[in-house]
Amino acid sequence: MTTLDAVRPTLLDLSPRTDTPAPRPLRDTRAFVARCLRRSLRQVDTLLLAVMLPVMLLLMFVYVFGGAIEAGMDYVDFVVPGIVILAAGYGAASAAVDVATDAATGITDRFRSMPVRATGVITGHVVASLVRNAVATALVIGIALLVGFDAGASLGGWLAALALIALYIAAITWVSVAVGLAASGPEAANGFTFGIMFLPYVSSAFVPVDSMPSVLQAIATWNPVTPVADSVRALLLGAPVDGGALAAALAWCIGLVVVARLVAARLFRRRA
Repeated sequence: MTTLDAVRPTLLDLSPRTDTPAPRPLRDTRAFVARCLRRSLRQVDTLLLAVMLPVMLLLMFVYVFGGAIEAGMDYVDFVVPGIVILAAGYGAASAAVDVATDAATGITDRFRSMPVRATGVITGHVVASLVRNAVATALVIGIALLVGFDAGASLGGWLAALALIALYIAAITWVSVAVGLAASGPEAANGFTFGIMFLPYVSSAFVPVDSMPSVLQAIATWNPVTPVADSVRALLLGAPVDGGALAAALAWCIGLVVVARLVAARLFRRRA
């Protein structure tokens, strides 16, 4: 038997593989997070819009609307938490569009055929959204300090406020991911996320709730943005935190994370 004859059977072996590698959750999640971050860096226009738009809104609210709104304190101190929450909504919307784009182009089907966990694929989008929003939040707070934001929080207050902001971002990003998986395409996903982006406008994020008509007051009271904005504002200003508002904010955020994550995982398995 020649050397070529000994090698040929191995080269022509087309039988199915039985040594399929097992999923490795941490490695898979790191790979998908890196993929989403690389894509964010390549989408320069989207990245600039996600970072610069909150800064422009901050300046507009402070210098255009601020003089006409009575908030019981300097308006820049009142509005900064609202701008941070609004920026989180814009960042989460891009996650919904990215997820819908992956599904529309067949990339999601390709990932589903690979030995990776479904949660790793969609967790990559969530972590990338957290990173993008962290950059936007840091920029908004930095600009706010330059235009007069008088944050009196202690180190513990800052850490608590940033932790609550991160939890809120995670909550609405998971909701956006579920919306992106349920939508028929990127355009539809972008349209559905308008609801998320407009939530802060009917809450205590930009104006006191008691200045609204009675119907809107009822909506704002049950709006999950209201307890988050109130708690973040109190923490950043070093003011007493309403225990009921903080408990409601945590309950809303944790509840949305749990429910939206389960829904997203189910939609991912059904759609792929």
